[in-house]
Amino acid sequence: MQSVTLKVEGMTCSHCAQSVEGAVKQTGASGKVDLARKTVSVLYDESKLSLKVIKDAIEDQGYDIKE
Repeated sequence: MQSVTLKVEGMTCSHCAQSVEGAVKQTGASGKVDLARKTVSVLYDESKLSLKVIKDAIEDQGYDIKE
């Protein structure tokens, strides 16, 4: 399992956090948002899922990933 923390721009409320966590979950990964830090900690199986897919799912919800 791979763990990564992504900086997510555009999250301002608990609904935003739920949207990001839901997008991550739909990819088959698990994610936990820290709204104060504007990050999401993601745990995923790198043999089944790429980080790009997770990032794309978050961005499809209207948020920006900062590298």
